[in-house]
Amino acid sequence: MKISRRGFLGSAVATPVVAGTLVAGAASGAAPTRRGAARDIIVAAGNGLPYLDRAYALLTSGGDTLDAAIAVVTGPEDDPEDDSVGLGGLPNEEGVVELDACCMHGPTRRAGSVGAVRNIRNVSKVAKAVIEHTGHVMLVGEGAERFAVAMGFPRENLLTERSRKIWLLWKETHSTSDWWGPGPASPGWRPPAAAREARNLSPAARVDSLYARAMELGIEPGHGLGAVRRVLFPPTGTIHCSALNARGEMSGITTTSGLAFKLPGRCGDSPVIGAGCFTDQDVGSAGATGSGEENIRVAGAHTIVENLRRGMEPLEAGLDALKRIVRNYNGDMTRLKYIDMTYYVLRNDGAYAGVSLWEGYGPTEPHHIAVHDGTKARAERTVALFKGWSDEFPPTPSLPPERATK
Repeated sequence: MKISRRGFLGSAVATPVVAGTLVAGAASGAAPTRRGAARDIIVAAGNGLPYLDRAYALLTSGGDTLDAAIAVVTGPEDDPEDDSVGLGGLPNEEGVVELDACCMHGPTRRAGSVGAVRNIRNVSKVAKAVIEHTGHVMLVGEGAERFAVAMGFPRENLLTERSRKIWLLWKETHSTSDWWGPGPASPGWRPPAAAREARNLSPAARVDSLYARAMELGIEPGHGLGAVRRVLFPPTGTIHCSALNARGEMSGITTTSGLAFKLPGRCGDSPVIGAGCFTDQDVGSAGATGSGEENIRVAGAHTIVENLRRGMEPLEAGLDALKRIVRNYNGDMTRLKYIDMTYYVLRNDGAYAGVSLWEGYGPTEPHHIAVHDGTKARAERTVALFKGWSDEFPPTPSLPPERATK
């Protein structure tokens, strides 16, 4: 199905479907940059929820806003069970974990970024070290690794046994559907349904075969279907966090292990200032998780902050950035269903919103924004531009319902 640009701008996209309760600051209409006094508040991607309490305690005890944000994102970076960030992150197509991060410190208006970093766990802290110890903004690859070691960060093997076995499962059974070749933005791209028909695949048989091989590789039974899903649907796991204190100081940070099984050296939006993260404490802070290539093309985080500067409410500012992604595809839903994006928006008075292109990756995986504003740490559903669930790319068979729910 295709939507004309005029029809898109005037109809469905202009009236988003709400998934769950509207988050704070969701009312539409122009507003001054700051509506009220600033307050202590932290917003983050959903996987930051378990770490909000410790970060909020740091923030309210006088800690720096960037340190508070780092206290959130280092949780997943240090967790070997979280294969989207840091230690245990899913590797590139050669089996090597490569990490990206960027941060912005509002009080000093400085930024730091690192990309395609190997062997260093806490790249969020390395991005901060770029601010504090260099005259640069971005370091990448081997140079970034050497800088991190000079700053005292230890080299370590980031590939856990589970991540290694998931990579082997992908390498042995799925590497013919890798990231070489056209993506959804290419005129030569073919819809996944056509590709499946050409291969004459049975989804149930495909899953059963992958699961059996996962067991042979020694992946724990409780993680077998999770490994199969990661092979069929390479995840784009990331975490963003923005923090604001009662003095009006703001900072933001985004960190990731990037797209699973990516080409070596690939950087998504997470290390790109203005895409994966952007903070201007005169206005607000924003960050992103999801389809990194799409977010780079619209400079999503910067776009959102500039929308706030122009008077948009946080919800409106985030939805506008999502509409720009849709515009890039002329409303072609055949392609857009294989793209997803979530934005986390925090204005400098504490109003916030979480928005996403789709409601989630499925009924059991809705998109969330994690929030702590002094009451309690909580997860809230994002507001979705489109009703329904995104599919995954590269084109692969879906998990059969009876297996997807196990």
